[in-house]
Amino acid sequence: MAEKKATAKKATEAKATATKKTTTTKKAAAVKAEKAAVVVNAENIGFKAGDVYQALAATGEALDVKGIAKAAKISEEETLLGLGWLFKEGKLIGTEDGKIALA
Repeated sequence: MAEKKATAKKATEAKATATKKTTTTKKAAAVKAEKAAVVVNAENIGFKAGDVYQALAATGEALDVKGIAKAAKISEEETLLGLGWLFKEGKLIGTEDGKIALA
């Protein structure tokens, strides 16, 4: 009888652990989905372009997209929007090793 209770208790604990993991995963996915939303309008993209430009000017060297995003403290998606703006204006150049520098 004691063995049945111990086995039932273990099964209940395993089920509770699985439920916690699923709930945690769903919450993490919801948070990521909220962060991924980027407002796409001329004003917002212009501000992100300014952030990118300032980050590149402050470092004084060519950086990759992840490096620029980290230096500017913005997401990679926002970094790409800002880069597009600055490339269109002729303010940036791409290097042979895939990095980006001020023109």
